Amino acid sequence: MPLIVSAYVYDFSGYYHFDWLKKTGISNSNPDLILNINAGFDETSFILESHFPQATLKVFDFYNPEKHTEQAIVRARKVSLIFPDTAQIATDFIPLHDKSVDMIFLLSAAHEIRSQQEKIVFLKECYRLCKPTGQVIMVEHLRDLPNFIAFSIGFTHFFSRRVWRKAFKTAGFSSLSETKFTPFMSVFNCCP
Repeated sequence: MPLIVSAYVYDFSGYYHFDWLKKTGISNSNPDLILNINAGFDETSFILESHFPQATLKVFDFYNPEKHTEQAIVRARKVSLIFPDTAQIATDFIPLHDKSVDMIFLLSAAHEIRSQQEKIVFLKECYRLCKPTGQVIMVEHLRDLPNFIAFSIGFTHFFSRRVWRKAFKTAGFSSLSETKFTPFMSVFNCCP
């Protein structure tokens, strides 16, 4: 079942075509600076670059093998393409100026930050970087009934809607909307 759901979500739903950006009402027609932040496995930066050709795209990887212990990431890192100039960062500091970023993408990566306090610190960094009109776009599986049916006990690797809402609110975000991309994935659009 997990393989079927993964194939549906990632291969057959249009996830990598980014049509869900329009369907979920997320729009920034002319961003100057976009960040794509991953957890050691990046399947989307080349696609984002082609989707927003006028923007500057910076890619950051927060994977720390001492803190983020998922073995699937270790295996995936061995076979994935690395976007040019991807910078390694810690979750508590992203080396850019305050209020300089139009869009921050967290695509199936933020759940690798297991500690709630670390999640909040990381999201505070994202908040610091967002322009007043900036957005954080996060796509995640949730710890909910559809993902329990799909992944059984593996759904505990994800976090609930309530956990994410609390983390974003504590980090300072004033606006948070959620759209279901499939029954198994949620797209969160968060604004300062």
